[in-house]
Amino acid sequence: MPAYCGRCGEPVDGSSAEGPHEDCARLLQLEPPRYCASCARRMKVQVSPMGWSATCVEHGTVGARARDQGSTTAP
Repeated sequence: MPAYCGRCGEPVDGSSAEGPHEDCARLLQLEPPRYCASCARRMKVQVSPMGWSATCVEHGTVGARARDQGSTTAP
């Protein structure tokens, strides 16, 4: 389980002011994560017609192709 929310960057253990992350989880099915789930750093996100990739300077790249929408894969 990730330590931080990929959409808002807050901890997912319930200690954030945001509360539960159901809205974030639903939106992450439609858009790429903006924050690293391991360290909460803001990621460099690139979106193309073929999919997306998001890169953390510390933990590398995750991405999804258009046909795999919603899944992430490490290179």
